[in-house]
Amino acid sequence: MKICSLVTKLVCLVTNKVNKAAEGRNLTDEEILKGILSPSGMDGAIESLYHQYFSPLRWYVINNSGTKQDAEDIFQEVVISFVRLVHDNKFRGESSIQTFLFSMNRNAWLNELKRRKRALKREERFENEKDRDVADVNYFIADREAKTGLLDLLSRLGETCKKILTLFYFEDRSLREILTTLEYENEQVVRNKKYKCMKKLKEQIEARPATQVALKNMLHG
Repeated sequence: MKICSLVTKLVCLVTNKVNKAAEGRNLTDEEILKGILSPSGMDGAIESLYHQYFSPLRWYVINNSGTKQDAEDIFQEVVISFVRLVHDNKFRGESSIQTFLFSMNRNAWLNELKRRKRALKREERFENEKDRDVADVNYFIADREAKTGLLDLLSRLGETCKKILTLFYFEDRSLREILTTLEYENEQVVRNKKYKCMKKLKEQIEARPATQVALKNMLHG
């Protein structure tokens, strides 16, 4: 079984690159299984799976928060998995191919939705932590006098972090100006580096209780 050629065939089918006029009769389950196991019958079996089941499987994905592209990707994943199961003699025929594919399609899409939900939660958690870290550091450097107390700490962060934080907080440079000065690729790169530097600065402050208290006193008079 050549997975590469199978994927190419599926891509052509789901993107409508196969001539619909060439559609033949729908194969029976037995004929599809024999075709999958036969090098000469594979194309016909895959086309029959597509013509019989792609539309209802696509409908399920699209009507459960998916897109047309999601439906195409899941269909390809399902068919490839089904072909492998048949070749490994793991499809027992205890249900029809239709029922089996519908179950695989549902499970594959629900797993994808769960994966996306977990990824979204990780991203939200990262953003919340980042905002909290930025707020913590901003608290200490909001006042000009407090900034002076950070000079020693900045020198411990390395040359890159020292330059970025000095330009941003001491010289009131914008991210765009820092981008030009330090020749980074884009503002997002500068923003990410600034965040990492601020996180290191926060760690330096928290590791020195005396400095932390002194900075708080500076800010509160």
